[in-house]
Amino acid sequence: MLELKDVSYAVEEDGEQISIIDGLNLKVEDGKFVVITGPNGGGKSTLAKLIMGVNPVTSGKIYFNGEDITDFGITERAKAGISFAFQQPTRFKGIRVLDLLKLAAGKRISVAEACEYLSKVGLCAKDYINREVNASLSGGELKRIEIATVLARGTEFSIFDEPEAGIDLWSFGNLIQAFENIRSSYSGTVVIISHQERILEIADEIVVIENGRVAKQGPKEELLPELIGTASAQNTACSVLTKEA
Repeated sequence: MLELKDVSYAVEEDGEQISIIDGLNLKVEDGKFVVITGPNGGGKSTLAKLIMGVNPVTSGKIYFNGEDITDFGITERAKAGISFAFQQPTRFKGIRVLDLLKLAAGKRISVAEACEYLSKVGLCAKDYINREVNASLSGGELKRIEIATVLARGTEFSIFDEPEAGIDLWSFGNLIQAFENIRSSYSGTVVIISHQERILEIADEIVVIENGRVAKQGPKEELLPELIGTASAQNTACSVLTKEA
């Protein structure tokens, strides 16, 4: 289980402390598929980076499986069992997809095993296994390859920061299918930062972050209808204002 207690994060701007995360409390139970959503600027991506240790907390505590990991660096958290997938996956010129999967697994794996990870994210293994992880791959292909590396790592807690960012509609459909496959076959905990309704629909639980705090948390069945209703109301209001203008 992951638990954040009274976590805050602030940055200095022009000599002034700007609060991004403000006394946030959150629990993520084992084996859950959780989607964190909320308005832009609310602190969602910052929260993901605090969990992974990309940014250090200003105050508060982070616990993973009962252990205080607040002062752990990225490498220590990775060894503890946490994986992180960035909005923009890194390209590695000269490294093949097969090499990347072997590095992620941290052990010797066969080509057949590597191909199985690619199949789980909807990629035809024979077309990708020997491709370089470079500019020849589209954003959607890179996202799914990154998901495959997370699966290869086999960690018990995985975070995906806005995986839909920067990919086209066709790739998005494949991405959704990849996450649906993970939800049905992955035994670990998955946390996704996303605005997308189709990703919210896959969740066991939804967490809404506003103004650096948890505004709401609960089962998808309870929160999703409310969130969709709110979004529809906002769209209607914007439409009315546009017509009046």
